[in-house]
Amino acid sequence: MPDCSNSADADDRMPEATVAAAAAVLAAGGIVVYPTETLYGLGVDALNPAALQRLVELKVRDAGKPIAVLIGDTNMLRQLVRDIPPQASVLMRRFWPGPLTLVLPALPSVSPVLTGDGDGIGVRLSSHPLATALVRAVGRPVTAPSANPAGMAPPTTIAAARAYFGLRVDYYLDGGRLPGEPASTVVDMRGEMTVIRAGVIAAADLRASLRSAV
Repeated sequence: MPDCSNSADADDRMPEATVAAAAAVLAAGGIVVYPTETLYGLGVDALNPAALQRLVELKVRDAGKPIAVLIGDTNMLRQLVRDIPPQASVLMRRFWPGPLTLVLPALPSVSPVLTGDGDGIGVRLSSHPLATALVRAVGRPVTAPSANPAGMAPPTTIAAARAYFGLRVDYYLDGGRLPGEPASTVVDMRGEMTVIRAGVIAAADLRASLRSAV
């Protein structure tokens, strides 16, 4: 894989060129730090087993802890999920793109690294333009854990992410300073809605949307 680590900041290039370069790194099995609505994320091609292993080793991820992914549009769900429960469709229409991660029934082909050896996969359609442009440029789901080693503070600047990983990350896609915590809201939609992580979108707002759709 080409060494792109020194050509990574968004202010060095036009955004389109920067996204294309980052997407090329992901397609080649590399690791990219990129901006989301709240924090910087650590991205690899979510369908590439070798890249997923690199991610786990870099982040020092605990075994069995699932990893959420970003999609570029709802059609990309076909690469990840068995079906979309009706209530999940309601929340997608109301809150996507946005900081809402939905846990849906995973296809058997989805890596256990992503599911945490379970049967669900966390997916999100980001409202950050660089994040979504990156996933669409790759054409495959991209992992979305925060860009920090386990136990360390999630970064809100590209400099903070660089301080953690340096040249172990292949490309840094700079989106400026991000708002930080709270992170995205995570809800399990495989049955009745269950909040796994409280975040930017309040659970009361989610429940109100579900009630209004009945």
